[in-house]
Amino acid sequence: MNRIEGRVKVTGLATYAAEFPVAGVTYAYPVQSQVAKGRVARVDDGAALAMPGVLAVLSCEDPPELAEDADPELALFQSRDVAYRGQFVAAVVADTYEDARAAAAAVRVAYEPADHDVVLRADHPGLYQPEVVNPNFPSDTEKGDVEAGLAEAATTVDVTYSTPVEHNNPMEPHAALALWDEEGRLLVYDTAQGTSGSRDTIAKTLGVPADRVRVVSRHVGGGFGSKGSPRPQAVLAALAARAVGRPVKIALTRQQMFDVTGYRTPTIQRLRLGADASGRLTALEHVAYEQSSTLVEFAEQTATPSRVMYATPALRTAHRLVRLDVATPSWMRAPGECPGMYALESAMDELAYAAGIDPVELRVLNDADAEPDGGLPFSSRNLVACLREGARRFGWERREPAPRRTREGDWMIGTGVAASTYPARRRPCQAVAIAREGDFLIRVAAADIGTGARTVLTRIAAGALSVAPERVHVELGDSDLPDAPVAGGSMGTASWGSAVVRACEDLNRDGKEGRADTTEEIKGDARLARHAFGAQFAEVHVNSVTGEVRVPRLLGVFAAGHILDAKLARSQFIGGMTMGLGMALMEETYTDEEFGGFLRRDLAQYHVPACADVPDIEVAWVDEQDDDLNPMGNKGIGEIGIVGTAAAIGNAVHHAIGHRIRDLPITPGKILAPRF
Repeated sequence: MNRIEGRVKVTGLATYAAEFPVAGVTYAYPVQSQVAKGRVARVDDGAALAMPGVLAVLSCEDPPELAEDADPELALFQSRDVAYRGQFVAAVVADTYEDARAAAAAVRVAYEPADHDVVLRADHPGLYQPEVVNPNFPSDTEKGDVEAGLAEAATTVDVTYSTPVEHNNPMEPHAALALWDEEGRLLVYDTAQGTSGSRDTIAKTLGVPADRVRVVSRHVGGGFGSKGSPRPQAVLAALAARAVGRPVKIALTRQQMFDVTGYRTPTIQRLRLGADASGRLTALEHVAYEQSSTLVEFAEQTATPSRVMYATPALRTAHRLVRLDVATPSWMRAPGECPGMYALESAMDELAYAAGIDPVELRVLNDADAEPDGGLPFSSRNLVACLREGARRFGWERREPAPRRTREGDWMIGTGVAASTYPARRRPCQAVAIAREGDFLIRVAAADIGTGARTVLTRIAAGALSVAPERVHVELGDSDLPDAPVAGGSMGTASWGSAVVRACEDLNRDGKEGRADTTEEIKGDARLARHAFGAQFAEVHVNSVTGEVRVPRLLGVFAAGHILDAKLARSQFIGGMTMGLGMALMEETYTDEEFGGFLRRDLAQYHVPACADVPDIEVAWVDEQDDDLNPMGNKGIGEIGIVGTAAAIGNAVHHAIGHRIRDLPITPGKILAPRF
């Protein structure tokens, strides 16, 4: 199918959060902290209030009313304490955006600064073991005797990898437009990956009942996790609208997005692997060091993919967290699995070279029959099929095994492989299906963040009703619709689609209207390990003079249940792999050690791949028949494409140049460093 919303997007008719027409709208602009730690001594807003068009200044001098248990990142102006550079410490509301921005610059904030600590290190004295990691996994697990397994191994590797701060950078900036009606109900047009959850969080923050809040997000221009929960702009719009008695709009600048909309935590990861003479793992240890803020504990599940991937009699995974004077990290595409699999798959490649075993064959040899950590059987697992099909398509058998053997002039050529995985989860969802004048209306508070949710839900409903897709109309993106989970965690389609199918089945019985709530149904999901798997192959060319890296070929082969729409799936896989290329070679946000905050704060400095960087990406899949998953038999595909790509490229760079670069991104300076 073509995109249901394709025409309105290309003609500019799709309405995003900052674009809804509202009469009498005013504008808010935040004032951000210029220190990384300390206290606000006073806020002098006199000059700002005297400027043309200014309606109000919000700050800790007169804290707006919020719930006592509000999320500290959303509890705006409730405290004088400063937790990180860039934190909102005041905001101006004015009749135009320009007036608000000019007045914000006139607000004078005096600070009582304190010494700050913003650098993650593996020997930081503040490191501790969190109780759980996102979303609710145990922080540490251990099976068997890792030390004994390493001692008896014929081949071992003990390596450390690091990944930097990375920022999500969706195309549409974070924005919100808030207005209170005469009955005291709040409407927020927001950039939300889930309107039901956003409604609940905003209501909790404001201390009002959830039925007094409505969140609308008809179209969302990307999120990659950064819009998975409300960000400060949504609460600020609501507070400002309450203060001035008029609708208030706020659209964050790109620089402000770097400060307050989340980011991927940097990681330091130590991997110890042992294998016997045949290449079978005898032990695997994966320890991840990460950061969070002093406001909120957010612990990324970085080591959890090692609990899923390879059969081993001894397995230990652990997470250590330190609370720094930084903004709170959050979800970024494939959180946990993305940095964790980069380290694991790089270490597996190092083990393959140390043992003298082909990297594809080492992974095949250590394939698992059941989940290695918990022992649950897999609903389906076709990792080996992905590796075999990928090797065939890529021409892996023609590869020169030894590194640094293939050249074309100044260009050194290498190839690499990595495996990938991502959970295939569902969450409870409600939906309604209505027969109306020969057509059918599907109502569900799902979110289309650019992935094609309208299209795939139309296709799912049409199949369940045995009618043409043209007769199905899907309404989504509104918290007043039946509750639905967030578009994230590669579980959107599986969750929403399950409810849509059940509602359509109910409609088929009733004839007029069908309703569904999958809360009870999905309780049975816990009896099986549900994961998608894949394999990525990369060819790189590395210039021996300049250190430039080019990636002329990327191939991904995936086993993700039944593919519901080939066109949408190919787009998602390619998007994930492109983002993985950016992770491998470009993406990095520098932390300002002297002043706090981030030094790279816009797309002129934070580089992402352009079309010229990805000349040839090929995608294929193994169509799985997995009836235990959900009514559609599908697994999520939005994130698995990024998971193994950085490792495949890093492994290919090693094959090209003959030495390892273990800290991302892989830049020309790092490639050339051994010479100097």
